[in-house]
Amino acid sequence: MTKFDIIGDVHGCYDEMIQLIKKLGYGIDGKKAIHPKGRKLTFVGDLTDRGPHSLKVISFVYSLVQHDLAHYVPGNHCNKLYRYLLGNKVQVTHGLETTVAELELLTPHERKNIAEMFIKLYENASLYEVLDSGKLVVCHAGIKKEYIGSASKKVKTFVLYGDITGEFEESGMPVRRDWARHYDGEAWVVYGHTPVKDVRTINKTVNIDTGAVFGGHLSAIRYPEMEVVSVASSMPFVEEKFRSFD
Repeated sequence: MTKFDIIGDVHGCYDEMIQLIKKLGYGIDGKKAIHPKGRKLTFVGDLTDRGPHSLKVISFVYSLVQHDLAHYVPGNHCNKLYRYLLGNKVQVTHGLETTVAELELLTPHERKNIAEMFIKLYENASLYEVLDSGKLVVCHAGIKKEYIGSASKKVKTFVLYGDITGEFEESGMPVRRDWARHYDGEAWVVYGHTPVKDVRTINKTVNIDTGAVFGGHLSAIRYPEMEVVSVASSMPFVEEKFRSFD
């Protein structure tokens, strides 16, 4: 059985990502990361935006996936960057502006290469990964038990954005229902999207987005051991970006 090391939202924090991968026991050779015991890295999406090195993260994760050394599922920021690179009209806000600023520093040839790389990574990705004979689901923002196995528009919205209500808090953050509190599936669901100060485990769900880009930690969970491994962020701490659950 393949064992997995599932990494939370990287958001351009390349240095922390490399530090965490090494801490997990992988040897890094160029743009490859190989574990001596055959474990496999898995990323829950939102590779880019807000952090300092989004393009380096894209290039590294793309190489891992191309060499069958990692799984990757897209997040909402990935979806927006994909649409931007296709030439669709999107608002260059909420972090995308940092990735666009990096792209604008490249030569046209370099920009074309990284765009093609990310588009291929995104288009070849599953909306979510069902692993370990159905015992593990890895997705970006979560998934309901009854959605597993489906990929309708409703499921895609939930997987990318969470259980949103369409309303917004005073801070401007979208109101999200606490779907994990009501999850009663047999499969473990490992996801990110909602920054929390500490990895949150409830009802066989694990939120591993510990807010690396907001000064928290970049975290991974080893599966099936369910052991958390984290590295501290070098980014400034932004208290209001973290969610708490009663």
